[in-house]
Amino acid sequence: MARVDVNRSGEMEVFVRVVDLGGFSAAARDFSMTPSAVSKLVMRLEHRLNARLVNRSTRKLQLTPEGCRYYEHGVRVLADLEEAERAATAGDTPTGRVRVSCNIPFARHILLPVLPDFIAAFPGVSLDLSLTDHVVDLLDDRTDVAVRAGPLKSSGLMARKLGTVKLHIAAAPAYLRRRGVPRHPDELAGHDLLGPNYVRASGGWPFVVEDVELTVKPSGSIQASDGEALRELALAGAGLARLADFQVKADFARGALVPVLERFTASDREDVHAIFLGQGGHMPARVRVFLDFLAARCRVG
Repeated sequence: MARVDVNRSGEMEVFVRVVDLGGFSAAARDFSMTPSAVSKLVMRLEHRLNARLVNRSTRKLQLTPEGCRYYEHGVRVLADLEEAERAATAGDTPTGRVRVSCNIPFARHILLPVLPDFIAAFPGVSLDLSLTDHVVDLLDDRTDVAVRAGPLKSSGLMARKLGTVKLHIAAAPAYLRRRGVPRHPDELAGHDLLGPNYVRASGGWPFVVEDVELTVKPSGSIQASDGEALRELALAGAGLARLADFQVKADFARGALVPVLERFTASDREDVHAIFLGQGGHMPARVRVFLDFLAARCRVG
């Protein structure tokens, strides 16, 4: 058997820490090394791989495509090593931190109420939650799992479907008394349509009129960065909003919001997915059990 004299896992750990901390100096402090030693180690790694991993021509640390791929796989490998060591000493009990990004309506109405049950079941796992309706880059944001609504873009990410949710056009009774109840999508031109201000939602509100699909772009006086803010605005009588069924079910039941144009929005639905990196044996146990929990306790539709 050939002699192996390269500490590949050590090189990988240093490189991953350089990326996580945003530079050679920060990683050097973390490892009690000099910045030049860390830089030389990364250069040796690049020489061994025959690939440039980091562009050094800018002040900000910038990964090459090869560096991004090596980092992504490195995170998985180091997580597997960590899990193997823990399993050998403490049994196969999931431990560690899971970084989660979730859109705000799903988090408020579906996820947050059941998280105490997850922590009770897996006390060795901690959760780092980031709530935003903007799409995050899992690799750049060091995110393990992201909950996203709407169509998925083609990517190397894995997805686990959590269900399909119906969307409604809704407004407060006071608003409808003041501005009138729209009976047809054409009548929306005279209304305040509360819309999101993030790019991925710029497609507009879909309707089907006599088997013909049409889209109305929100053009109200207020835009907001998340779906739950839009619900609060609708409750306050600021206008009409397009909201998920799980957001407005209780509001409809108590009469705080009223659905409109329902016969034109019967097919307005969107899928909800949990997005993550890796699969199968490449996934740390802590991430696997969290995904299983989402599938069991956070299904919609």
